[in-house]
Amino acid sequence: MSLPLTDVTSPARSALSGLVGDTPLLHVSEPLAPAGRGFWAKLEGFNPGGIKDRPGLHMVERARARGDLLPGARVIESTSGTLGLGLALAGMVHGHPVTLVTDPGLEVPMTRLLTAYGARVDVVAEPHPTGGWQQARRDRVAQLLARHPGSWCPDQYNNPDNATAYTPLALELAGRLGHIDVLVCSVGTGGHSAGVSRVLRHLYPDLTVVGVDTIGSTIFGQPARPRLMRGLGSSIHPRNVAYDQFDEVHWVAPREAVWTCRRLAASHYATGGWSVGAVALVAGWLARTMPERARIVAVFPDGPQRYLGTVYDDDYCAAHGLLDGAPAPEPDVIGRLDEKEVTRWTRCTAVVDPLTLGGEGTPATGTGTVDATEGRVR
Repeated sequence: MSLPLTDVTSPARSALSGLVGDTPLLHVSEPLAPAGRGFWAKLEGFNPGGIKDRPGLHMVERARARGDLLPGARVIESTSGTLGLGLALAGMVHGHPVTLVTDPGLEVPMTRLLTAYGARVDVVAEPHPTGGWQQARRDRVAQLLARHPGSWCPDQYNNPDNATAYTPLALELAGRLGHIDVLVCSVGTGGHSAGVSRVLRHLYPDLTVVGVDTIGSTIFGQPARPRLMRGLGSSIHPRNVAYDQFDEVHWVAPREAVWTCRRLAASHYATGGWSVGAVALVAGWLARTMPERARIVAVFPDGPQRYLGTVYDDDYCAAHGLLDGAPAPEPDVIGRLDEKEVTRWTRCTAVVDPLTLGGEGTPATGTGTVDATEGRVR
């Protein structure tokens, strides 16, 4: 049942939101970059639930301010995990019951944690035939919204509040570092890459923005395939992705991310999951190849705890062929987003909205089976 339509926010609960933000920076060098070189890692895993505590709180607060989300109304959203933690926090702070729609890939410990935080977890049984698990989850969200009158969906994939939630993160970076030459971000819903890059470009017009995706993701015009890595990538085209902000994109394979996560853990103690490994791989290469004085910042979205049964489990990694040695020292290079299907670390410097590649509003690779607005929850 939904809570009564009264505002139950209290000073004690509001204080919980003060735990979010002002996360530390760590300089990462050897073995990912030579001694004397390196990059700065923004450790968003120091938020209570990770980087998506920021949009979880912000989207709920903005919806309440506009009157889109009434006191006590249910919040219903699709998530692969991390946003679920942020929405569970927001629901606790502001007195909203939370239903999170996910898929069988969500780790059992994460399901237990979300439930412990008071969220209801709804697991879809089958992927959508063209939009994969993400579209199946969004379709289920639409069903639940109809079932719960007065409920509200943040629609993280298209909600501009998702991006503006990261303005404080950008200002934290600028305040601590003074100048930034390169920003490296993983890309999933597109929220933090868009929000951080837009603010920093106003401060540093010559900023280079590098997006990091996973193989099998359709965000940057590749064919949608089953994906092992969670937290980055997509089988749909989120409209929060700010394609105009990216100077280049890198795709990273799971085994390359695993190798990097484990090297980070052994050398710097601070590490994380799939997104962290992928971002660190790319940031380390940039630190090795750019001028020594270049100031490079990489956003690490979470910590390692969620991935003890995957990234840091030898049996899991061996079963999936993820312990096959170090990545290549350099990425492969393609000249166009859909030039070929990539299967290993690959780079492209010609970034456009993939829905323009085919000339008819769909990518030339045939990945446009999910329209930009298809399945949008209203």
